[in-house]
Amino acid sequence: MSPLAKKLSGTGVALVTPFHKNGSVDFKSLSRLVDHVIKGKCEYVVPLGTTGESVTLSADEKKAVLDCVVESAAGKVPVVMGLGGNNTQEILEKLRHHDFQGVSALLSVSPYYNKPSQKGILQHYKMIAEESPLPVILYNVPGRTGSNMLPETTLELAHGQKNILGIKEASGNVEQVMHIIREKPAGFLVISGDDAITLPLIAAGADGVISVIANAYPKAFSTMVRHALKAELKKAQQLHYQLLPLIPLLFSEGSPAGIKCALKGMGMMEEHVRLPLVNVSKPLAQRILACCTAL
Repeated sequence: MSPLAKKLSGTGVALVTPFHKNGSVDFKSLSRLVDHVIKGKCEYVVPLGTTGESVTLSADEKKAVLDCVVESAAGKVPVVMGLGGNNTQEILEKLRHHDFQGVSALLSVSPYYNKPSQKGILQHYKMIAEESPLPVILYNVPGRTGSNMLPETTLELAHGQKNILGIKEASGNVEQVMHIIREKPAGFLVISGDDAITLPLIAAGADGVISVIANAYPKAFSTMVRHALKAELKKAQQLHYQLLPLIPLLFSEGSPAGIKCALKGMGMMEEHVRLPLVNVSKPLAQRILACCTAL
């Protein structure tokens, strides 16, 4: 396993992007959040992903958010930047001209809306891997993209592209993930994209998680992951079942509205999201906060 892969084994945090009531980015809260998850002993941070509402940020805002996270991380943990989309040529242009100083790797979501064939997904990622100056982590999340990247596609990329470091697998299909784990080359990271099944996936051989709940509970969740990676299952199970009741609540009316509600309750930031997303309903907010209080 490469030195970078070792650093990215464990818990990454899919950072939310805090907003003020007027819709502008709340950089003070973002910096505080990065400090919070670093103090919670998470292994790395992931800005500009789905949880960060990247599709609603302008190019200038994305640059400013990334700069804030890199500065706040201050070299203490790696920064994995979300950079993906459904326009391959546009991504290639960004790869050629973007300043990636302070960034260790890229997380690139499988093309959405277009619903490409497996051949299209394969060619998309091959071009990105060949152009990228940084290692690339694939991201399969069919619930959002409308298409599932099959294990055979993932494995062809894993074996054929040296610049592809791993995959964040959020299909929710444990059998599919185990197929990848069984057939992957040595050093290729398999990363859970679902908080609720991270423990069983690590037990099956996965290398960690890119987590949403770790925005609010970095210490508890990253400790659970480390116990699981060391096969200390009793200790991991205790934390897993402690946090498990909260996880579905965070996603029941869409993410990141749920985790932002929890973070507001902790005094970390306001809960504002950008349209077309809206805040969670009052009944759900009460359930989330009651669950947080019980932790």
